[in-house]
Amino acid sequence: MTETSASNVAIRCQELTRYYGDVKALDHLNLEVPKGSIFGFLGRNGAGKTTTMRLLTGLAKPTFGTAWIDGIETTNGNPAAGYVFGYLPQHPVFYGWMRAWEYLDYVGQLFKMPGAHRKQRIAEVLEQVGLTSAAKRRIAGFSGGMKQRLGIAQAILHEPQVLLLDEPTSALDPAGRYEVLDWIRSLNGDITVFLSSHILGDIERICDQVAILHQGKLVKVGERDSILSEYATNAVELQVDLGAEDALSHFSTSLQQQPWVESVIHNQRVSRIIISDTAAAKQQLLPLVLSANIPLARLEWVRPTLEEVFLELSE
Repeated sequence: MTETSASNVAIRCQELTRYYGDVKALDHLNLEVPKGSIFGFLGRNGAGKTTTMRLLTGLAKPTFGTAWIDGIETTNGNPAAGYVFGYLPQHPVFYGWMRAWEYLDYVGQLFKMPGAHRKQRIAEVLEQVGLTSAAKRRIAGFSGGMKQRLGIAQAILHEPQVLLLDEPTSALDPAGRYEVLDWIRSLNGDITVFLSSHILGDIERICDQVAILHQGKLVKVGERDSILSEYATNAVELQVDLGAEDALSHFSTSLQQQPWVESVIHNQRVSRIIISDTAAAKQQLLPLVLSANIPLARLEWVRPTLEEVFLELSE
């Protein structure tokens, strides 16, 4: 890798491997995460996601292989490496007797943050994660979602350029998930976010880059939209207004006579048309719909969800 390309990489793994006894939890992972990206790291339970996080942060040592974050090696025990990233583990643990602001003050001191700046940052991050009103409450009384928010606050307190988030929305209710995801998305371009999640809809919503891990091996990596396009099915969905179900049913039956139609699946107000000749369909379908004079509510070329791609690659 050239010096120029290295400057555009926030996280790099080279042959990163970890055995637990005879079990290979991570198998020769080679991965580059572009700076400024929101990078989704996917895999079934036991695929090696948390192992990767622990190796990247130095909490576990690789059997062999190396990793760098922001140009600093993190797999060799270098204490300076901890300053370049923020980390939210899957199950964050706190001192329950501490109050939220006390805990963040303690974390800030570990990072040797000056007192005035530390106080300012504590107020800022508590506001960002929605815990300002709970700043003086003891952590032992926090809900799971509040603890997750506090975990995010400690990860960003020292203003790292790279965030490692292991299941950051797992304990949040739908409203809390929306707020946290919206906040993560707002970081795009300023901070590199490397996150794992089993909620694939969350990953699809905010991530611009995706990697899929299966049984410790990297099976797919690239831009989210490119991966989805690669696995796209040639299908179109037509949806009509309420009360036009019969008209759509008749139209769907007639469509099957078109040479570019492979099959039609009709269900109430929606028909899914499987296409054998995409170019012909794009030219002829809409004129046919217009000539049939059906009250069309939606015409959409269907692309797979990230969940469908994930399931196909991790079987």
